[in-house]
Parts: sequence; structure tokens; C-alpha cells
Amino acid sequence: MPATTQTDSKRRALGKGLESLLPSRPAVAPSIAAVAEGAPATGKPLEIGVDHIERNPWQTRTRFDEAQLAELAQSIIAAGVVQPILVRPLTGGKYQLIAGERRLLASRKAGKTTIPAIVRQVPDEQVLEMTIIENLQRTDLNPMEQARAYQRLSQEFQLTQEQMAQRTGKERASVANFLRLLRLPEGVQSKVETGELTFGHARALLALDTPEAITSAAQKVLALALSVRQTENYVQNLINPEAKEKKAEKPQPPVDPNVREAEDQLRRRLGLKVRIEDKKGKGKVIIEYSGIEDFDAILTALGQ
Repeated sequence: MPATTQTDSKRRALGKGLESLLPSRPAVAPSIAAVAEGAPATGKPLEIGVDHIERNPWQTRTRFDEAQLAELAQSIIAAGVVQPILVRPLTGGKYQLIAGERRLLASRKAGKTTIPAIVRQVPDEQVLEMTIIENLQRTDLNPMEQARAYQRLSQEFQLTQEQMAQRTGKERASVANFLRLLRLPEGVQSKVETGELTFGHARALLALDTPEAITSAAQKVLALALSVRQTENYVQNLINPEAKEKKAEKPQPPVDPNVREAEDQLRRRLGLKVRIEDKKGKGKVIIEYSGIEDFDAILTALGQ
């Protein structure tokens, strides 16, 4: 089988669970002595010392909620670890974590000396890919962690946005929107990472052209504790101050609530400025974009 075909087959397995990425192994449990010397890869969980397990160097997550870890630790004290972690053997009786870092950290917090683990022989490239995919399929990554995870899939595995969406079970537009967050200045990215600014705030700020404008607007949003909708309005006023002045000078005719709702839905979906001009059921939809990624998001939403 050509190498390209093998690679494509492996990529199609992503998103179907970590087991689909791993070669099958005979389910033969090694002895305790074998575990001490470095257990062979098997399909059965083994009790491995938590101090023998090293952290995954490709871990995408950078923050763990301490309260949630404490809650999981209490559950482990009461009922043990329900789902084994996944590791690969290293030299000297050590192991490297592939998946299950929260369970490992909580087990240590619970005072456990061992943890059930499935040992598999997995090459570096596959560990990296599995780690990123597993994290993206979770719901508790912050937006910047997700953005950087998608970036790594793109850069290190040359995956397109469509391929990344298929691997992770996400919408392509969602992948594009997360990647756009990487255009934010680092200071603003840190505010998104800590939760001071939400994903919605960040998307609204991205409509501005320069890092300086984004940073200044973000500071204003934080100082005034603006909502996402207020941030959208504030940003649009910065982009088009003349429209704000004209609006103040001349009362605008009432907008059909259905048209306003359609504008809001499109704006939230695309993260871009959208205006619908409607006159008795006829009109036009105007979508403004500032770069190729924005244009790609529009094509994705249109099913292109």
C-alpha cells in the first residue's frame, strides 16, 4: 500500500475515538515484574505507579480548573478511576502519558500511588495528533487553546480547515473562527485565555484593522464591562463613525424585527458585519470582510 494511502486511512480514523487510531494488540496481561521493568503494549489496563508516568510534552491544554480537579479527586477516592489513562512505554520503567491528564493529576491529588493505564506503542507523530484531537473533542478548552490546537494541526499535519472539521466533528466555520483568534494581539489573546473577554467579544474586535485599534478597543470593552452586543455596536461605530453621526442626525425608519433577527443570526454565525436592506420583501444582504479568512468563512457558510 502506498505511503499516501496509509496516511489518508489514518486521518480518516480521527474523530472516531482514540482506539481507532491505535493498532490492535493481544489482550495478554503482563506480570507485576514485567510492569516494573516496563510493560509491553497490551489491550488490558495495568496498575502503574503515578510517579512513573511523565507528562505529555505535546499537551495542548495549559490550564486546569483546580475546583474540578478537586471534585474529580474526591470521586476517585470514593470510586477509583473509572476509565484507564493511555500511556506509552519509555526506557527505565517509565511511561509517557498520551491521554488522561486530568485523571492522572486528580489521582495524585487523591493520594493514589497507582492508576489503571493501557500501554501502547505509539510513535511521536501519532501521539501529537491524538493529543490534539482528544483535546479538541473536549468542551472545556478555552478559545485560545482551541485556536492554537487547530493551528498545530494545520502547520504540523498540513490539514485544511475542512479536514480539521471532519477530524474533530466541528463545523468548518467554527474552525475558521477559532483560527482567526490568532490574529489578535498577544495582550488581547491573554484576556480571552483567562476569560476576561469571551469568544464573542474577540470575534467582534477582529473586525478592526490594526493591532493597535484592537488593543485600544479591548481596553475600552473591559473598562466599561461591555456585553458582546455592545462591543459589536462599539466596534462598528469605530469603523464607520459617519454612519453614527448620520444616524444621530436623522431618525431611522423602524426595522422589521424579522430582518433584525436575520442580521443578528448572520453576524453571530460569520463573526462579520452584516446588513440587510429590505423593502417590502426585496433588497440585498451586505457582508463586509477584511481578509481571505473572513472570505473563506463566508464561502463555508454558503456551503462552497
